[in-house]
Amino acid sequence: MSEQKRPVVGISVGDLNGIGIEIIIKTFSDSRILELCTPVVFASNKVINFYKKSIPELTLNYSNIKEISKANPKQLNIFTVWEEEVEILPGQMTETGGKYGVKSLQAAVKALKEKSIDALVTAPLNKFTMQSSEFNFTGHTPFLKEALQADDVLMLMISENMKVALLTEHLAIMDVAKNISKEQIIKKIQLLKNSLIKDFGVERPRIAVLGLNPHAGDEGLVGKEEKEIIRPAILESKKNDCIVMGPYSADAFFARGNHEKFDAVLAMYHDQGLIPFKSLALGEGTNFTAGIPTIRTSPDHGTAFDIAGKNIADESSFRAAIFSAIDIFDTRNNYQEMRRNPLKKIASHVVANAVDEKIEE
Repeated sequence: MSEQKRPVVGISVGDLNGIGIEIIIKTFSDSRILELCTPVVFASNKVINFYKKSIPELTLNYSNIKEISKANPKQLNIFTVWEEEVEILPGQMTETGGKYGVKSLQAAVKALKEKSIDALVTAPLNKFTMQSSEFNFTGHTPFLKEALQADDVLMLMISENMKVALLTEHLAIMDVAKNISKEQIIKKIQLLKNSLIKDFGVERPRIAVLGLNPHAGDEGLVGKEEKEIIRPAILESKKNDCIVMGPYSADAFFARGNHEKFDAVLAMYHDQGLIPFKSLALGEGTNFTAGIPTIRTSPDHGTAFDIAGKNIADESSFRAAIFSAIDIFDTRNNYQEMRRNPLKKIASHVVANAVDEKIEE
């Protein structure tokens, strides 16, 4: 197989008063990561310098650029989005912090659409400070869906030991049930299956679906969504050549380690999926947006205003998001190359079958 291209990874800085810029600096102070990608941060050198002063023990080499094509592969690159002085108040929720975080995101997505960058990693924005008359989204995922004109998107949390997708995202609990339909579940299962194949190299994905109600409805005693919506959607998905099982009772599913038997789990709502994921992903989880034509990942945490500017933020999840973006970029390229050259795909099947036979012996 041909040598892999090193991707250009764009990075939005998130809310200026959160921990985003700190974890970016900590991540790229280790120059070894530059062997895997060329990073481009969309911001200004002034905000980078502001936070760099609070981490004096780290060395960060970076270049200022105004054209992404001029990015230096041996350094962190700061693509200048704004020149003016911006008030930074670490730990405080301000309109300015959110406004410039959105400016960074919009510039990065523009570059993504123009294919100037190969992947996007987003530092955390705050749901409140990011709101304005020009930006009215509940998070990165719906914004990316509209900006990249995707038919549908899926919030997929990934780590080395598990993958959890969300049917619904940032909804109030009282609104979850009425936003669940058979058609939506079928669509998300198919989206998840396609992503596992193309983005993660899983040839025949096995997917588990959680129920909505306690004990997965107890056959209709504590809710009818499982019998009337979720189970029929699963049966229909099986007809569409999906290996999918459920609905499972969410309270026992993760505690019994059942997630380890599947390639991914589809949860019905935010906390149902995110609480076990963040508990079991060991601090290195990544949020991946499936369904868009490009690659976007982010750390599995928020702005953490309570520790911003104190030099105590852990960059592990952000670093994992960078590595995930690189891995997905490579996997997509391999998938496309296999599609272009069927002989390589046949050869890979032969090797896989030989390994399976050896295991069975």
